[in-house]
Amino acid sequence: MGKNDAVGLILRRWAALIRTADREAYTAYIAGTGGNDYTATPGNRGYQMTMRDLGDGTTEVATLSWWTSFDAIRAFAGEDIAVARYYAEDDHYLLTRPEHVEHHEIVAGGAAGIAL
Repeated sequence: MGKNDAVGLILRRWAALIRTADREAYTAYIAGTGGNDYTATPGNRGYQMTMRDLGDGTTEVATLSWWTSFDAIRAFAGEDIAVARYYAEDDHYLLTRPEHVEHHEIVAGGAAGIAL
């Protein structure tokens, strides 16, 4: 794909580990940082955050954000969209800090309120 190519809809996925005891605080923190920034960026179609307790005191958290183009993602993430974007207090919560995120082109299916 060229750097300005639009593809319809793109899923940006980031995942890391937090302490299970921090679930509620981290949820609120993300809503006020990344969540606000996602939804304030033109071309963002929304986001979700998922959590999965691993049973050892840690929880896997993933953020899924939906975008209309790679250019829209660049407006949020910077020129190298594969590099994860972090915030000032992330080190307080994160047990892992992945360097990269994934991008997936949506090619089939649908969900209420999201047009492909």
